[in-house]
Amino acid sequence: MLKPLMLVLAGLALPGLASAQSLVEGEHYEVLDNPVEPQVEEERIEVTEAFWYGCPHCYNLEEPLNAWVAEQPEDVAFQRMPATMGGDWNTHAFAFYAAQQLGILDDLHDDFFHAIHEEGRDLTDPDAIAEFFSNYGVSEAEAQEALGSFGVKGKVNQAHARMRQMQLMGVPALIVDGRYLVSPSSAGSLDNMPQVAGALVERVREERAD
Repeated sequence: MLKPLMLVLAGLALPGLASAQSLVEGEHYEVLDNPVEPQVEEERIEVTEAFWYGCPHCYNLEEPLNAWVAEQPEDVAFQRMPATMGGDWNTHAFAFYAAQQLGILDDLHDDFFHAIHEEGRDLTDPDAIAEFFSNYGVSEAEAQEALGSFGVKGKVNQAHARMRQMQLMGVPALIVDGRYLVSPSSAGSLDNMPQVAGALVERVREERAD
């Protein structure tokens, strides 16, 4: 998935240049063959991060992405979508939606990443995940119940359906307005991904204003 060196170097210069007009399809972003319907209010612009807790690149994207999200105006609706590619990917998707159902996701999300990538913890089975959740004001029994709940399973299935529709082949990825795909290779670096997404948000605003 590596781009030629010149494209990578061009991407590295993007933060100072990123605007709706400067982006080139096929170089800085891709257009999805199968767009998905945004899941936010019609007047807002959806930006979705597809990620996996076990992915080191996703972990390294968190800091620049969180900083970018914090600066966005009200018309930008950011959401995360855990990737579902089988095995531990699916286990972590269940963990994400269980934490969301229990109301602890905002407190737990960064720590879950950190535990895996900085502490080397093996959070790949329900017992280990339930024990981790118990540090956030829920019991292990409550965590186990959420991990196996019908509602969480439904959320995981929905995420899987959206991933298949988008034909995503890797993470991290940012999807803007259900149509535009930004990857590390297209942006030139992880740090550039939010900048390219921001320029695409600007493009969507311009499209809607016409």
